[in-house]
Amino acid sequence: MAHIRPFRALRPQQQLVEQVATLPYDVMNTAEAKAMAEGNPNSFLHVSRAEIDLPEEVDIHSTTVYAKANENFRKLIADGVLIQEEKPCYYIYAQTMNGRRQFGIAACSSIDDYFSDIIKKHEYTRPEKELDRIQHMEAVQAHVGPIFLTYPTNNTIKEIVETVTSATSPTYDFTAVDDVTHQLWVINEDALIQKISTVFSLEIPFTYIADGHHRAASAAKVGLKLRENGGNTTDEYNYFLSVLFPSDELAIMDYNRLVKDLNGHSVAEFLDKIKLNFEMSNISDIEAKPEQPNQFGMYLDGQWYRLTAKSNIVKSDPIGILDVTILQENILSPLLNINDPRTDTRIDFVGGIRGLGELKKRVDSGEHQIAFALYPVSLEQLIAIADSGNVMPPKSTWFEPKLRDGLLCHLF
Repeated sequence: MAHIRPFRALRPQQQLVEQVATLPYDVMNTAEAKAMAEGNPNSFLHVSRAEIDLPEEVDIHSTTVYAKANENFRKLIADGVLIQEEKPCYYIYAQTMNGRRQFGIAACSSIDDYFSDIIKKHEYTRPEKELDRIQHMEAVQAHVGPIFLTYPTNNTIKEIVETVTSATSPTYDFTAVDDVTHQLWVINEDALIQKISTVFSLEIPFTYIADGHHRAASAAKVGLKLRENGGNTTDEYNYFLSVLFPSDELAIMDYNRLVKDLNGHSVAEFLDKIKLNFEMSNISDIEAKPEQPNQFGMYLDGQWYRLTAKSNIVKSDPIGILDVTILQENILSPLLNINDPRTDTRIDFVGGIRGLGELKKRVDSGEHQIAFALYPVSLEQLIAIADSGNVMPPKSTWFEPKLRDGLLCHLF
């Protein structure tokens, strides 16, 4: 069963929350982060993307950047921008986007659950991204961005959430520049805290990483390292910051692909090879978004195409049926020689929140030569694959809205 516990959150002063809370560190590049934080010394990007406060020539993975992150973090604390809760609490974190609302329980999840697969994964991680977050966590001695978990919907937790949110006003309530509304309620009553802990320990057999595989892996490894270096199993580093949402409230968006070149093929040759396994037609940009599984949008040489997988390449197993697998096994690997998308520098990934216009823009700019738009994976597929012990191809899922960095931090 799942083991969670309350924690003494380090969080922004109520009147400063909009200045502090930011998008996660990994959904923007350095230039975008610098622009977002410009003129705002309280932006948490000064911690999560500390390279924005250093000369451009500094390697973003250098010890200088991590030291700067710690310096900026300690300054936010010293200046009273961030304050720590007096006692361990749970928190209800609600997000509203395009009329859809989801309620999560912010808590600390066990690293032992991570290693024993009570916290289930659906993606492999990239070693260099793990190392980045490990070094960042070790520098600031805190979890500063939550892992996005989901769990089978539980009526008792739903009732608690409804009771708290209907009876009291949120501590935080703001709408960010991307039009996502964020609300936070503090649960500090001992009886209610105990009830939440008990429900998870008795009624929730597994939780699932929806978003944040690298943060989770890094937090678990940092915790284990500290434990092995003289710590114990009860210290704060044995638990990492998470927000747990019921599965019936979540939605997955598409996660699309860009490739820098055609692996030596001419455009005509490449299109001929595509036709071996896909039905292909020229379409306008407004028709490019796939409308069903096994359908893809492809942008090449100034033209959008619709690709529909022929039945002979669609497998029936949980992994083979995924559109990300169909694309990988029939185009990316055999035609474009991208055999490991986790490490190949010729491929890039774009979350569906940026729209298909982002794919067209980056191909038209010459940065990439071809783009693929995919149909989203379903949450049922994600859970089935995680339960089977399998993993999806890299970058299969994109969840929105994103949890805000800096809204809640966990000191360890």
